[in-house]
Amino acid sequence: MARITPSDWRALEVTGAAAREIETLASFEKGLPDTLQVLHGVHWSRVQSGFAVIGEIDFVVIGPGGGILLIEQKSGLLDETPDGLVKRYGADKAKHVGHQIDRMMDGVRNRLGPIVRDEPLRLDYLLYCPDYVVKSRATAGLPDERIVDLPRRESLSQRIVQALAADEPRPLLARRLYEFFAGELDLIADAATLVGRSEALVTRLAGGLAVWARRLKFSPFRLRVTATAGSGKTQLALAVMQDAARAGRRAQYLCYNRPLADHIGRVLGNPAHAATFHQYCEMRLRETGYVPDFTRAGTFDEMVARFLALPHGGGTLDELVIDEGQDFEAQWLSALQRWVHPEGRIWWLEDPMQQLYERQAPDFADWVSINDDSNYRTPRLILDAVNRLLAPERTITAAAPYEGEAIEFLDYDSPETLIAQTRQALTQALLAKFRRQDIAVVTFSGRERSRLLPFDQIGPHKLRVFTGNYDLLGEPQYTDGDVLMETVYRFKGQSAPCVVLTEVDFEMLDERARRKLFVGMTRASMKLYVVLSRRAAGRLLAQ
Repeated sequence: MARITPSDWRALEVTGAAAREIETLASFEKGLPDTLQVLHGVHWSRVQSGFAVIGEIDFVVIGPGGGILLIEQKSGLLDETPDGLVKRYGADKAKHVGHQIDRMMDGVRNRLGPIVRDEPLRLDYLLYCPDYVVKSRATAGLPDERIVDLPRRESLSQRIVQALAADEPRPLLARRLYEFFAGELDLIADAATLVGRSEALVTRLAGGLAVWARRLKFSPFRLRVTATAGSGKTQLALAVMQDAARAGRRAQYLCYNRPLADHIGRVLGNPAHAATFHQYCEMRLRETGYVPDFTRAGTFDEMVARFLALPHGGGTLDELVIDEGQDFEAQWLSALQRWVHPEGRIWWLEDPMQQLYERQAPDFADWVSINDDSNYRTPRLILDAVNRLLAPERTITAAAPYEGEAIEFLDYDSPETLIAQTRQALTQALLAKFRRQDIAVVTFSGRERSRLLPFDQIGPHKLRVFTGNYDLLGEPQYTDGDVLMETVYRFKGQSAPCVVLTEVDFEMLDERARRKLFVGMTRASMKLYVVLSRRAAGRLLAQ
């Protein structure tokens, strides 16, 4: 399988000539060996302005010996004129294919002089016409052996291999050539461009669970959905709640952690319909006249005990969605069911790999259960590392539309180097063109043990940190910063394009550590940095 740069070409939403070039990339991935490196210009940041790698080149293939093959693709129809092949673009624009390739070859040859230095340069080209049959090869203006047209399109990969297979390996030269062409692609500028498009694409792909699960019909409706991170559980929950609102059904969304409940409430446009379990207990108890005093120790436990002791719920709900079910106590579910009408529906959404608290699972003997181990959010290279390093009970299927980049690990051995390495990860993220609002710093530690949460700034980076307080409307209060910082516990159920998972430290890579790492590592939808202690690095990276 050839190495293709940029690697996330599978996720491109393009039409016309760009779509045809994506098809060509798919054939390269399948038909070329991993000794060849393919660089292409079909990329998100270039869809509006053209797809050339450099000048007018569509594809560059570099062999292990430093041989270079330039490929010009002409999709659609061509004109055969006395002066050679011509590609017409509209009524008044045409390009002479032979002249274009001559300019392409001369331009690349001139620019590669400093790159190849005193080594011989092997530069060749192919014209690829996937839709057209060249009728008169004698007047095409190009040697016949340089043309791959419709009848010979299946031999394109074979022709590429033949053209680059003769040289002795010259890895240093091949690397210099790769870096030159990759630099011409200006890949580092793509991150900010990709964020919105990748989020939209992942949302669409992960929406499958929300579509087919809502088509299930049985009675009583008690559905347990066990699905991994990035599988679309939250989209399912939102779709169920929106269905209920349109149908006039009384619905409630419950989860364990407050930031997720707040987020879902904002998306639904009605915060009262999304709450944590403890908020729901408070709401129902206030209806009985009980007013909790949160300044007193033990109030939460007392509130839960009072809620569990309520004689009945009155069947006030037609729809109950429990998200993050793995963090709920079995007795909580028993009590909550009393608030659902006998003909009502209950949805239980869980991921055992994200269970961060010791809970006794409910009895689901009479429930319908479905499982989904497909992750559409986490890039393939990150998820490959998650499967390899954490060895989850069920291997997570990489279903994201792009390969992404490998995880970057930065280790520390003191509080000072922890801060320095976290600052370094943030700096690298900004240099990669992620916006500050696209970055989340997620600490492996809880609020009480974290060395970083007391800070509102790391180096030049101002942090947006939850203060622990809420305003009169119940909205959480944050420090005045533009880079979000949360604990791994509070960031469950959420994600960010770029995640800096920091303060990762543990003596043993036990089940608890694996689950916390799984939660933190699967929050990233594009790029992940992990800042970990040297002892944790020794345990984790030795896997």
